Amino acid sequence: MIRKTLLLMILGVSSLIFSLGAWAAPSVIKIGTLYAGSGNFSQASTRQYAGLQFWADQVNAKGGVYVKAYGKRIPVKLIAYNDQSSTTLAASLYNRLITQDRVHILIADYGSVLTSVAIPLAREHRILLFDETGTSGKFFRPADKNRYIVLTGLPTSSEWPKVLANFMRKLGIQRVAILYAANDWSGSQANTLKSTLKKLGADVVFFESVPDSTSSYSTILHRIAEAKPEAVAEFGYSNNDVAFLQDYASSGLYFPMLFVPNPALHFEVVRKAVGNAAMRYVYSYVAPPLIRYNREVTHGPTLDAFEAAYTKSGGRNIDLSTVAGYNTGLIVQHALAKAAKYTQESMRTAIDAFSGKIFTLDGLFKVNHEGAQIGESLPVGQILPTPSGLKLQAVFPVESAAAKYVYPQPRKP
Repeated sequence: MIRKTLLLMILGVSSLIFSLGAWAAPSVIKIGTLYAGSGNFSQASTRQYAGLQFWADQVNAKGGVYVKAYGKRIPVKLIAYNDQSSTTLAASLYNRLITQDRVHILIADYGSVLTSVAIPLAREHRILLFDETGTSGKFFRPADKNRYIVLTGLPTSSEWPKVLANFMRKLGIQRVAILYAANDWSGSQANTLKSTLKKLGADVVFFESVPDSTSSYSTILHRIAEAKPEAVAEFGYSNNDVAFLQDYASSGLYFPMLFVPNPALHFEVVRKAVGNAAMRYVYSYVAPPLIRYNREVTHGPTLDAFEAAYTKSGGRNIDLSTVAGYNTGLIVQHALAKAAKYTQESMRTAIDAFSGKIFTLDGLFKVNHEGAQIGESLPVGQILPTPSGLKLQAVFPVESAAAKYVYPQPRKP
């Protein structure tokens, strides 16, 4: 009996020691993420990672992030691996970050494709996934009841084209052709535009998908022309937009309105590939840094201040990916500063609490119960000639407009 009592006392002390150890503040906050150093997503991914790195450097220069659960600042340590734009490799590396590196924070790589393989792993291991730019609507279905994901850098792609549909209605457009690459990101935009236009009374006269790898659109363009659309919307990745615009420019065809998504995300990448002539008067979305939030910002630096500091540090090529990477760091930082406990669930609860109440350089941060970003919006823009070259400027809605749209677009000489 004495031995049994002594054993129970020892076990009790051990349990107490373990419990106290679990509450001891870590020496660093380990943040795990991936980047694509090569492959289809390398340009956007490396810029996104650069933005996140810059955030980490800034907070560490101040002693780290403030963690409410411990009442002090703790340095952050980025643990990052190169997934080479491969979902197979990415899945293995996400698993490594969770099970071997034991990261405290998990941040996804660029885009829906490389984010998709992280979602089931994060849910299985009950670690909150900060999703920077994986916007597929399939990630945020209420039926899945997944509370281990938060989209930080962009609204879900199924929301993007609603403003575009309303703009087409304003222009009086009745006949629309929609072409899209067969992936979740492009498909969700295409389907939303189609359904919204139909609700508004417009006719979708052409609706078709192509493989992501499509590099020639000449035949498809002529088939679209046969449908006599007043507007053509092509949804795909940058390589799709580039090939589509190049083939349109050399086709001799004319459409009064042409819309593609990627100038909003990677303006210079697309412009350099297709040239100024092929870009004039094309419509796209407008996202930071092409649209600048300065007066509205309540959390973190304004976009102007961020750009100045980033450039001073040696950073180059600021685009939406860079902003999204940095913005994700800001959301992680705020979650740690507000969470009552140093747990994944407490961070998620804290995010719900400040959702809709902070405005960053990337826009209003607001997520729904499933973690989908619903606060940010993407106005419609048009690439217009300026004295210094070309500029993608917001033209709709009115409250966001920085320039007057040109419709129908002028015929190419």
